[in-house]
Amino acid sequence: MPGLDKVVSSYEEALDGLEDNMTVVAGGFGLCGIPENLIKEIKRKGTRGLTIASNNCGTDQHGLGLLLEDRQIAKIIASYVGENKRFEEQMMKGELEVVLTPQGTLAEKMRAGGAGIPAFYTATGYGTPVGEGKEVRVFNGRHYILEEAIQGDFSIAKAWKADRYGNLVFRKTARNFNPMAVTAGKIAVVEVEEIVAVGELDPDEIHLPGIYVNRLIQGTFEKTIEQRTVRG
Repeated sequence: MPGLDKVVSSYEEALDGLEDNMTVVAGGFGLCGIPENLIKEIKRKGTRGLTIASNNCGTDQHGLGLLLEDRQIAKIIASYVGENKRFEEQMMKGELEVVLTPQGTLAEKMRAGGAGIPAFYTATGYGTPVGEGKEVRVFNGRHYILEEAIQGDFSIAKAWKADRYGNLVFRKTARNFNPMAVTAGKIAVVEVEEIVAVGELDPDEIHLPGIYVNRLIQGTFEKTIEQRTVRG
């Protein structure tokens, strides 16, 4: 059916239209399930002034940390600093605006953005610096703060397998933030390890339908481990 095929042939085409000062929602957790080649393409393009919403910022040498090297990120909304010394240094020097957000709240911000819900109440963060300046309401005797949803100009994510219509299957823990990230982007770009023919995926095995995906590309992946631990 014309118009349903989401596959693009190059990473340049996949991120066509990404410009300076845009907001990008990125999937992944640490270095697990990160859209590593899309991140490398952003680095190659030299896009700057970006606001990034992601669980964390990779490491100095991998993932979103690559974009900190040339200071392409102006603001990041994340759950933790992680293994990235460059992230820590730029944050402490005031060179990078950081909005630390509870992990579950961040996931819900992405999900709400994809669902068209502008804001939601959560008890997480009430009475802490996270809740400062935010609207508070009481439900059933408990205090809740109002959190606004996140929606990006682009979202970038990694899945294991897809058909040409963009129906996605994620693999184990690499699913993490990826489904929510996909839905939160006005233009959702997903890279996968394998693209199969339409109809080959069992509908019951599809984790996210292709209606949320705008562009799809097949890549090869390094799959770096953030902290490798082995027995002596």
